[in-house]
Amino acid sequence: MEIGFFKTAAALYTVSMVLSFGYLLSKKERLSFWLWKILSVGLFCHVVSFILRTRTFWQIPENRYFLPINTFFGALSYLALAVALVFWVVEGRHRLNILGAFVLPWACLASGAAVVFADPAISGLVPALQSYWINIHPMVLMTAYAAFANAFGVGLALLIQEHQVKSRKPSLLCYRLPAIEDLDQLNYRIIAVFFPVLTIGIIMGGVWAYNAWGRFWGWDAKETWALITWFVYVIYLHMRFFGGVRGRKTVYVSMLGFASVIFTFVGVNYLSELHGYLSSKG
Repeated sequence: MEIGFFKTAAALYTVSMVLSFGYLLSKKERLSFWLWKILSVGLFCHVVSFILRTRTFWQIPENRYFLPINTFFGALSYLALAVALVFWVVEGRHRLNILGAFVLPWACLASGAAVVFADPAISGLVPALQSYWINIHPMVLMTAYAAFANAFGVGLALLIQEHQVKSRKPSLLCYRLPAIEDLDQLNYRIIAVFFPVLTIGIIMGGVWAYNAWGRFWGWDAKETWALITWFVYVIYLHMRFFGGVRGRKTVYVSMLGFASVIFTFVGVNYLSELHGYLSSKG
């Protein structure tokens, strides 16, 4: 039943994405209405799936009171949920359904990868992971990653809009997307709000490492790339806040940061011995 709810959520995310592209390319407000409704149902199904998976996870004694995000499936599932939920919250405040075409593909990609490539099997936690930090540290970091996925979508929309504005023959899309200044400000707000979340998540990881292995930082591949990601977003915020840089240049830096996020979340798992539990073998 848990997998059924998850697959339903993944399917509804895909339908929402298709509707978002339809809304982007047309003036049909009804598509926006159904996008919101279907995405809401998808989020509900996903939450139900997560609750059911947690209940099954707790049936193994050593897993009791821990969250089931110790595998690649669990991590991808939570990431998809966080991406969709952050967009749902941002859209609820700013009414920017049109940005769904730039954000929801990440939720679809994460949930689809979980369905196709990840093993949903549940097993007992190894001793090093039997810590309350597993309920906090990974989820804090992945929430920040989900927010940066939203920021990436906003930045992509900004680049497209800038190209449209400079074009001699702008398409209808130019009049559908928000103004460049609005997109730039939204991109900055998302990163500024969630950068402290990323920072806290990295510090939590250090505390957990100290408790588990007796050292705060060990330059493991996962740790190193998390730090690289942090520095890229520091550069973005410095350019934006202190340097007064706006528009394309800062967007490129934020996109570089999100590329580092993707590598930190997926690629490094196959290079890290200590954090490999999030790989497909975990």
